[in-house]
Amino acid sequence: MRLRPDERVELEPARAVPLTELHDDRLERAGVRLLLKRDDLLHPLLPGNKYRKLRHNLTRAAELGHDTLLTYGGAYSNHIRAVAAAGAEFGFRTIGVIRGEEHLPLNDTLAFATGCGMRLVYIDRTSYRAKDDPEAVEALRRRFGDFYRLPEGGSNDLAVRGCAELPAEIDVPFDVVCCPVGTGGTLAGIAAGLAPGRRALGFSVLKGGRFLAETVARLQQVTYDTVTANWSINYDFHAGGYARRDADLDAFIAGFADRHGMVLEWVYVAKMLWGIFTLADLGEFHPGTIIVAVITAPVGRE
Repeated sequence: MRLRPDERVELEPARAVPLTELHDDRLERAGVRLLLKRDDLLHPLLPGNKYRKLRHNLTRAAELGHDTLLTYGGAYSNHIRAVAAAGAEFGFRTIGVIRGEEHLPLNDTLAFATGCGMRLVYIDRTSYRAKDDPEAVEALRRRFGDFYRLPEGGSNDLAVRGCAELPAEIDVPFDVVCCPVGTGGTLAGIAAGLAPGRRALGFSVLKGGRFLAETVARLQQVTYDTVTANWSINYDFHAGGYARRDADLDAFIAGFADRHGMVLEWVYVAKMLWGIFTLADLGEFHPGTIIVAVITAPVGRE
């Protein structure tokens, strides 16, 4: 069933999710406490920051009378997967503009998306870099008709506002909240929602991602007309770039699984935790620091 123009999509505010302390000898030697905020358990179809980013956008799309969502991403994009799931759940048609050429058989992400009814459109990397140009957007409207456009990664002002709701859900004392950074919206929102005296630290999953600082600042400016000074980004733990991994990252993932029985999602979550552990080893956090790490994508159990 498709949405009527007067029909609303209402996702409830984020439900309570576990906030659990991770006990590890490496952290204890550094005098650091680490709490995992299991946002991957927020919603069965829209885990982690995808729920937060899409919540207000889906409501806005329905209010404007749209029945189609169009968005962008790479072949392993969790955002593509989430938008496809949201479309199937709430009655939107969905179109995914995918960077690069089609490769068959489809990987798990794109197979899931098509299984949810998403139409995939592949464009070359040069054209993808120009995806936000007005001419490129208009060409898509001529081809597919009207749609509600979600940016790559879902990071816009409504997404930032959704992510800004996260810090208020942390009901224990903490000093630093950490998150992976791909398109900047999650970090922009978390930092905007922090109380004074706390800070946010993002870990870029992109090689050459120093432009992300400008992106986070722009998202805060567009959303709140100001840029907070309580956040920073570390660029040293991308493991080769987006959707890439190297021997050091794999060794961390294997060791973490051995110690804690958790198989980390490697595109985002593992890179953040690898960064936290390494910085703790190097003494970059003062003894006594309490860190909250936001688990933004599903993790498994051994």
